[in-house]
Amino acid sequence: MFKDPFMLMKPLDMHERCSLCKQSFEPEPGFYFGAMFLSYGLACLIYLPLALLLVFYFGWSINAMLGFIFFLYFLFFFKLLRISRSLWAHLIIKYKPEEA
Repeated sequence: MFKDPFMLMKPLDMHERCSLCKQSFEPEPGFYFGAMFLSYGLACLIYLPLALLLVFYFGWSINAMLGFIFFLYFLFFFKLLRISRSLWAHLIIKYKPEEA
């Protein structure tokens, strides 16, 4: 789905079409706008329980916890964004195999 997974200059550069089924990866302009909300929800599901665990179970200060969460967020930002785009495409685009 993505061209160069380790290219840091263009992290969201995608192929125009699927190599197997020729489905367009951008069926309409602004298609991946919904992936932004999906990314936000996934980040909340991942980082909020971790933050609560660090503060209430391990006794970290709020500043230390925020620093650690921000570090993890920036470390995995593009990975989470790619997962959100891929998940959004899988949820919205329905695969219709060619009829023989």
